[in-house]
Amino acid sequence: MMIFENESPRQFHLQNDEISYVLHVLKNGHLGHLYFGKRLNHREDFSHFQQEAERAGTSYVYEGDMNFSLDLARLEYPVYGSTDYREPALQIEQTNGSRISDFKYASHRIYAGKPELEGLPATYVDAEEEARTLEITLHDRVMEADLMLTYTIFKNHNAITRSSKVVNHGREDLNLSRVLSASIDMPDSNYEMVQLSGSWSRERHVKSRRIESGVQSIGSTRGTSSSQQNPFYALKRPNTTEDVGDVIGMSLVYSGNFLGQVEVDHYDVARASIGLQPFDFNWKLEPGEAFQSPEAVIVFSNQGMNGMSQTYHNLYHQRLVRGKWRDRERPILINNWEATYFDFYEDKIVSIASQAKELGVELFVLDDGWFGKRDDDTTSLGDWFYDERKLPGGISRLAEKVTEAGLDFGLWFEPEMVSKQSELFEKHPDWAIQVEGRPMSHGRNQYILDFSRKEVVDYIYELMHEVLSNAPVTYVKWDMNRYMTEISSAALPSDRQKELPHRYILGVYDLYERLIRDFPEILFESCASGGARFDPGMLYYAPQTWTSDDTDAVERLKIQYGTSMVYPLSTIGAHVSEVPNHQVKRITSLKTRGEVAFFGTFGYELDVTNMSEAEKEETRNQIDFYKQHRELIQKGDFYRLVNPFEGSGNDTAWMVVSDNRDKALVGHYRVLARPNDGFHRLYVKGLDPDKKYHVRQLASHEDYNESRSGSTHFGDELMFAGLNLGAGYSGTQAGGIKESGDFSSTLWLIEEA
Repeated sequence: MMIFENESPRQFHLQNDEISYVLHVLKNGHLGHLYFGKRLNHREDFSHFQQEAERAGTSYVYEGDMNFSLDLARLEYPVYGSTDYREPALQIEQTNGSRISDFKYASHRIYAGKPELEGLPATYVDAEEEARTLEITLHDRVMEADLMLTYTIFKNHNAITRSSKVVNHGREDLNLSRVLSASIDMPDSNYEMVQLSGSWSRERHVKSRRIESGVQSIGSTRGTSSSQQNPFYALKRPNTTEDVGDVIGMSLVYSGNFLGQVEVDHYDVARASIGLQPFDFNWKLEPGEAFQSPEAVIVFSNQGMNGMSQTYHNLYHQRLVRGKWRDRERPILINNWEATYFDFYEDKIVSIASQAKELGVELFVLDDGWFGKRDDDTTSLGDWFYDERKLPGGISRLAEKVTEAGLDFGLWFEPEMVSKQSELFEKHPDWAIQVEGRPMSHGRNQYILDFSRKEVVDYIYELMHEVLSNAPVTYVKWDMNRYMTEISSAALPSDRQKELPHRYILGVYDLYERLIRDFPEILFESCASGGARFDPGMLYYAPQTWTSDDTDAVERLKIQYGTSMVYPLSTIGAHVSEVPNHQVKRITSLKTRGEVAFFGTFGYELDVTNMSEAEKEETRNQIDFYKQHRELIQKGDFYRLVNPFEGSGNDTAWMVVSDNRDKALVGHYRVLARPNDGFHRLYVKGLDPDKKYHVRQLASHEDYNESRSGSTHFGDELMFAGLNLGAGYSGTQAGGIKESGDFSSTLWLIEEA
């Protein structure tokens, strides 16, 4: 791991054992991009990567020079105004109305380690030798402003992190209307763009398209990263597969409005950028102030999409998630929401917890409805004190009863929201985001608290701190069920109203940070109507995320498959829920529900007191199995095997492999049974080709450890000849088979022989 500097011409080469990133100072002082990809040997000059030539219809920087134009150059962090007609990474309006920027190289420094970003989440290092950082300062003499670009390369991860910072050294205000975190001009446009798109209950579906001339983008203007788009996209070569070929990933460590964009120009150069959403954004930067952009994490893999994903998994698991829960195995929980909704009382909750303990559950989570006068979703948000009707002894007594039953106790909050029917709204109606004189639209009968205001964050912090201090809470589910509308703050002047969405997210981060500081033992799980804020920014504070409100096993195949493009299994909340499923009314077997949910942080969302003895026994077996293999699932290397977004979409398969490749768990899922089907094989990945493995197909409805029957194979055979998927039901077998052939699942446990 090195950062090389060539002084003349001035070039910088960031390099580890696998990747290289090369940039340089152009003749006008701006930064140019030269290379990002597979590791290159260092050389004294990379100037031959940059090409210049006269072209008709182009504007040039210098009089008499018909070669140098920013319209033709591959730029590193483009700004607005002079000869580059593509969309910039930065745009600043000055008091005289000018939007022109001219940031020229001023200085740089190279050092070991990685800096923190003030008030923002970011990847980190535990020791300085894990990374090296390059900080480049560019200066605009007219504005008297600095632009600081920060690059970090990791020793053990094929990733570059980037961020930008604008500092106003002048005597006049600057208005930042566009501040992206990273921009790269690619060598050509021969790429496909892969993104994660969807909506509530079908988040992060994989979409792919060939990029074309013009602008193609994803983003959010909803106040969150959103269910509709995720702050990630990848550019892959058309022949790139899961395992082979080049791909570049762009991921933003941020939880609010964002933009991910690829612009293909008239010379077929693709400009890839990511950062804060410029739509309806402006930041007034007064003299002496600085503005820091969020961090972008850029990954290169020449081992296909799975190679890119594993880089993100390892980096985010090891150096984005923080605190005591980073390396701990996550508890198996049961949540009462689908069991009771708002209709519960203390004895019912204790009964669910006690019976769940008998099945092997480790954590009980009390969901919505415990506070204020919350009998439905029209009241009480903001009133974070217990409902004496349901819990006469309060949260503390209930938590004590749950812990006496042998379970840890968790609690649901939705701290960013307020109900009109609440004591908080009656006292402080101006604390809700709204535009004076305009109607207030609602979502789920609720409104958003103005977290750009310190007094609002302080108030919610005090209420939550009081609850968490007086009860043995070990887990908090932090929900957020409402997108932002009528965006205005009663506390901000008119020229700062466009700052509200970003200031709001900074307030959310601040509240998280304070609670984490005060309660380091609590495991926080973020939730936003399920997956509306499943992003790297949240993982910095909450080590796991409720993946989707849709708990149907069949729908979860696509949701969890898409989520795995960026996010490790240890962050993916996955539960077994009631049937008929509450989101799609589908009936799937307990076996299939469990074997889908195994590949994540496992739990249950149902009423165990209504289970039959057979269902309870099967649940015990599931929990026992997950506990035995929890470390493998939560810390192993994940591989996608069969893509539900390709072909008929009828099959999905994936697997997880231990670090030393001595153990693997494989899951295969089929949505609908096929009549008179042929024979199929499943090709696994990640094993040691020279090791012998014992392979056991896990039986349905039985103790997963009851039988050790199976067969022995070398790793190369399993990877290249495949697993036999079996003959299946052909319709000719004698006797009746009661179990449906639809919505089926099969697990294999592979262990070194």
